[in-house]
Amino acid sequence: MLRIKWELLLMAIICWQRGHTDNHEAKKRLGHVTVVVVGGTGDLARKYLWQGFFQLYADQVGKGHTFSFYGGGLSPSEKGTPLLFGILKELACPQELSAERCTLVKDQFLHLSKYHQLKTTEDYEKLSQQIKQQLGQEGMVEAGRFFYLSVPAFAYADIAEKINNTCRPPSDAWLRVVLEKPFGHNLYSAQALDKKLSDQLKEKEMYRIDHYLGKQVVSKILPFRKENKKLLDPIWNKHHIERIEIVLKETLDAKGRIQFYDQYGVIRDVLQNHLTEVMTLLLMNLPANLSNSMEILQNKLNFLASLQHVDNSNAVVGQYQAYNGEVQEELNKTKDYFSLTPTFAGVVINVNNAQYEGIPIFMTSGKALDERVSYARVLFKNNVFCIQDPKNVQCKSKQIIFYLGHGNLQYPAILVSKNLFKPELLNSGDWKEVTEYKDVNVLGLPLCDYYIQSPVTPREAYCELISHVFLGRKDSFISAEGLLASWAFWTPLLEDLSRVFPRVYPGGEANGNLLNFQLQGHQVAFSHEAVVNVINPSTEDNFQVMQGKYRSSEMVSAWAQELVERLASDLLLAAEEAIREEGQFHLALSGGSSPVALLRALALNLYTFPWRNTHIWQVDERCVPHTETGSNFRSIHDLLLQYIHIPYFHIHPMPVHLTQRLCVEEDGGPALYEKEINKHVNGSNFHYVLLGVGQDGHTASLFQDTKLENDEERLVILTESPIKPHQRMSLTFTAINRARRVGVLIMGKSKHELVSQLSRIKGESSKYPITKVQPKTGTLIWYIDYDALLG
Repeated sequence: MLRIKWELLLMAIICWQRGHTDNHEAKKRLGHVTVVVVGGTGDLARKYLWQGFFQLYADQVGKGHTFSFYGGGLSPSEKGTPLLFGILKELACPQELSAERCTLVKDQFLHLSKYHQLKTTEDYEKLSQQIKQQLGQEGMVEAGRFFYLSVPAFAYADIAEKINNTCRPPSDAWLRVVLEKPFGHNLYSAQALDKKLSDQLKEKEMYRIDHYLGKQVVSKILPFRKENKKLLDPIWNKHHIERIEIVLKETLDAKGRIQFYDQYGVIRDVLQNHLTEVMTLLLMNLPANLSNSMEILQNKLNFLASLQHVDNSNAVVGQYQAYNGEVQEELNKTKDYFSLTPTFAGVVINVNNAQYEGIPIFMTSGKALDERVSYARVLFKNNVFCIQDPKNVQCKSKQIIFYLGHGNLQYPAILVSKNLFKPELLNSGDWKEVTEYKDVNVLGLPLCDYYIQSPVTPREAYCELISHVFLGRKDSFISAEGLLASWAFWTPLLEDLSRVFPRVYPGGEANGNLLNFQLQGHQVAFSHEAVVNVINPSTEDNFQVMQGKYRSSEMVSAWAQELVERLASDLLLAAEEAIREEGQFHLALSGGSSPVALLRALALNLYTFPWRNTHIWQVDERCVPHTETGSNFRSIHDLLLQYIHIPYFHIHPMPVHLTQRLCVEEDGGPALYEKEINKHVNGSNFHYVLLGVGQDGHTASLFQDTKLENDEERLVILTESPIKPHQRMSLTFTAINRARRVGVLIMGKSKHELVSQLSRIKGESSKYPITKVQPKTGTLIWYIDYDALLG
């Protein structure tokens, strides 16, 4: 009994101490907050920001904090003041306030707001003095300073320096600076911007805003997954999810903002930030504590690191028809100017982890489309086969939709099809279950086939995020690491697409099926042929595959795509012939850039090519681990092997990494590979060897200075390259010239001079190693595209 009394007393003491500490901390945090909107009379501030700050004031008034609000701009006070108050007078009343209460709160808000010119360092110094003077006159303790930079990104570094040098609060008050996207143009510019900002501001002081994270449905993705964890855990994986779609469609065009849009395009504007954040919240590991910002940000980073590389084979792009004329008009371009900036993009993303491997993530956005709608949809596999009653609920799609608004439904909601499970209701104070159904369909199902949850009171995303900044919540914002990880993922695709002509589409309902795209293996392509030409067709567009002679051997030439398709077709014929005769097809592939397009084409033929009877060998390899991006084998794996069903023992990487060393002569890597060739390849004669040619005339890893005099009968040797990494392993001319067929693939305008030079050389030339490729009993075929042939 005595022990129980002591325990109760101890608990009481602990509770009192906690309460005392919390009250002390609360008192410490209370005080005056200065809000400064830099760019306070601009378009974003007028549409969203001031409404958000008015909502913040309405939420906080009477709770202990005092406020002052400054709208900063480049204009002098006599011009900026009427602009600011014209904006403030139009602010709408928050729904939770009565008309009478709103009038009083709005009058207070207007009284606490003023315009301040913010152009020079002296202007920022005057602002800081004004804040200090107000605090001193009214005897207030400063809680913090809240800067919102609603200005172009190029001005961030300069403003951050001015804030750091002139407007920092005392050490016991906080500083929070909100930065609007875009945060850079690619990985390199984002790194440079981050470096400049981090020289002036601490990471904890920067709040990189993505307004999608403030949308009520997006902010509830993690809580929904947490609340329904027991129901979702068994099905939230590759065995049950068929596909994921993340979509943002707009009916508006880019007119009026071309100067910004033409630099960025749809991927930078929407996919790299908004839609990537939604994808991350859907698929990242659930944090143990949803209020732990650090854990959430770390889990986001871990997920981004698991994304597979994307390039232009994983994307389709389009441009609405009027866009180029708008560019010419707004940017004063001539009539022959053509912009390659996409206004539509569809990308398929894959995740490289055991839980989601093989699930295609369709991410798409575009302007001038048929409707305005945004959603994330998780579509589950349905193994029910209905014989007589296809309208039965068990026969319909199984899906969870995070519906952000507009479209058929008009309001934000989370929808779960009734043949999946009934979800737990989110925080009952903020969210409600919808039981009255409109006569509309959402993604293939009538509303009555869904369990639906929706916010009780709609709130603007900026209102939510401004509140989160005030509370110091970092989980709703982009960390520096997360930003750079996202750019690292998207930048290679953006670089690839910089030379791709987007498909032109008319806009709106007239688009029809023109922008539909589909998976082909792990790559994507438009489902239908374009009916509108991107560029004026020339006579060259009528060229078909041409055959002839080059250096006394057979030559096939065509435009790049047709040439690669022809080579892939020839490989298939060679494989079928070899398998009929010997039961196996031995194909040796070279490294470098030449075979990349071919490997992609072969990956699309995963159902028709006889992979189970094919052995893949390497012609040459860099002396780097196979896991590194510089490895030729890594390229073959990433572009081909991971997509096809080929027996493990039919894959033969060159052994450049033995006993934890790279290409050391004593380890005998070349002899080991030669032994493997002799063991598997009949007479050591490959059925097909595919080569490329460098601009210096080298092929495989056989260069001008490669010494072969003492290695005439060797099949594999170590060589030295004039460019890094210098050490290589390569098949010899002896091995290459024993092959039944040798194909040499040359593509691109940069190879035109080489092609011309080689055509004038008779026989062998020590300067151009490719001239030593002369199969003894086999055939040599040159595959040269028109760019390389015609220049």
